[in-house]
Amino acid sequence: MSIKRKLLIGATLVTSVAGVGTAIANDYDKPTISAKTMADALHLVMDSDRAIYTKKIVNRLVKKEKVIKASEYFEDDKALVLPAQMFRFGSELVTKRAKKLPDVEFSYSLQSLWPINKQNAPKTEIEKTGLKFIADNKGKNFYGTETLGGKKYFTAIYPDVGVAPVCISCHNDHKDTPKTDFKIGDVMGGVVIRIPMDS
Repeated sequence: MSIKRKLLIGATLVTSVAGVGTAIANDYDKPTISAKTMADALHLVMDSDRAIYTKKIVNRLVKKEKVIKASEYFEDDKALVLPAQMFRFGSELVTKRAKKLPDVEFSYSLQSLWPINKQNAPKTEIEKTGLKFIADNKGKNFYGTETLGGKKYFTAIYPDVGVAPVCISCHNDHKDTPKTDFKIGDVMGGVVIRIPMDS
């Protein structure tokens, strides 16, 4: 087969695939998943990233190898960022970047009934109810809807558990902690995800 014929077949295939790509892209523009499924998927990624950072970076370097400390004043102390701070920084960056994507709107935060940092205390009734539910019902998530600023939201709250010794010691020993008896596997707080609803 000649080079010219091969190029012509290749161009035809590219054009065909491009046409299919356009059709597929248009199909993706249609809402195909529920707010609950989206929240569950987002949480799966968040929780996995958080667990890996906590276990493989912070716990390993701070507790096992003892080569660096983790600190809420990480810049001044030349220390690792705490897992909760890493989570908040990610949330803030997502909020900033999402402004450029008008069809992408959701928020997430880490909250607790026993916050070390008071800004992580629950503020709305659904946050308070959901955090109490996940603390009292180990392994279960909480789902509900709420209206904030005249807009309706699907709100999901997932348990945030102590996954490594470094989590437990940091919370139990912190000067501002309201709770000093956390153990591995305990619910220490919750991840709150909000997705706006059309109606």
